[in-house]
Amino acid sequence: MYNRILSMLIALITCQVLFAQHKELAGFSKGFTPNEVGKRLAYHFVDNKHEFYDRYIHYAEVCTWNGALDYAVRAKDNKLIKLLVDKFEPLFSYEKELLPPMNHVDYNMFGSLAFKLYEITKDERYKKIGLAYADSQWELPQNAKRIEKSWADKGFSWQTRLWIDDMYMITVVQGEAYKVTGDRKYIDRAAKEMVLYLDELQRGNGLFYHAPDVPYYWGRGDGWMAVGMPNLLRMLPTDHKDRPRIMEGYLKMMQSLKQYQRPNGMWNQLIDESDFWVETSGSAMFTYGFIIGVQEGWLKASEYAPAAKKAWLAMIRYIDSRNNVTEVCIGTGKKNDKQHYHDRPRNAGDFHGQAPYLWCSAALLEE
Repeated sequence: MYNRILSMLIALITCQVLFAQHKELAGFSKGFTPNEVGKRLAYHFVDNKHEFYDRYIHYAEVCTWNGALDYAVRAKDNKLIKLLVDKFEPLFSYEKELLPPMNHVDYNMFGSLAFKLYEITKDERYKKIGLAYADSQWELPQNAKRIEKSWADKGFSWQTRLWIDDMYMITVVQGEAYKVTGDRKYIDRAAKEMVLYLDELQRGNGLFYHAPDVPYYWGRGDGWMAVGMPNLLRMLPTDHKDRPRIMEGYLKMMQSLKQYQRPNGMWNQLIDESDFWVETSGSAMFTYGFIIGVQEGWLKASEYAPAAKKAWLAMIRYIDSRNNVTEVCIGTGKKNDKQHYHDRPRNAGDFHGQAPYLWCSAALLEE
């Protein structure tokens, strides 16, 4: 009886603490509430045409679609949910050729969208598509290159390439597969990959190189880690062997990001370069990392909630009258050249920016 009462008290205290932490991330004025912002961007996405990577659905569109779905579910907007589901339906038939091939991290992450739609609709067609994308990341093709075989022999995905982008691209589809199936192999795959990338790319200051041979802290590149780690930590069983290592990497990164946050609340295109321009997609991803950490109790609310709110308020000012996020760095491959990152063009409405804004909107609506 005593142990039962003690457990109940601990649970009650935990709920009170989490409620207080969520309250720290509320109280936004009109025009800045997550519901308003999410609605603007999600309905704008519905009206957009597909964006292509070669001739296939672009991964940035998938990220935005995922964000719009998360927002719609949290906002309990059934009309929006239906519109987002209907947007996918042609991909089962006359738009089927737009489905990405299963031969690259950027393509395979499409499976995450199918899994999210399955969770909402329970339509087995989505689950079948999602599993094909998730499983093919670990199924070595016959024409695999030597380096791809090497990664597979070590138990990693043959699509491993040690670009920081991968720690959203790989972990999102494997994590969603775990949520849908309950099969531990999927979460084990995601965690194993994450530890590899932490060991190879995270530097002493908590930030990440774009790749081992590119020693620059590119905003959106680091953003993929800032989103991938907390999302994975939320799914990892508490007793998972890799959880402490991933939590260590996450906390180290968040501490560093807090130090590099600009006075205006944002972060720069190269995080540690004060004379570089403010970039919105990376800033939104870092804000998301703060939000989740505060909500889960991993980050001290008194320190990180004000930083998250400051960033959120700054972010919204970069949305134009057409509901396009501005100052978004276009898709950027790795290059060992500082000027390369400085000179990247900036787009308004680029899905790379629309997506993390929606992720933040959905996260701030969590109860």
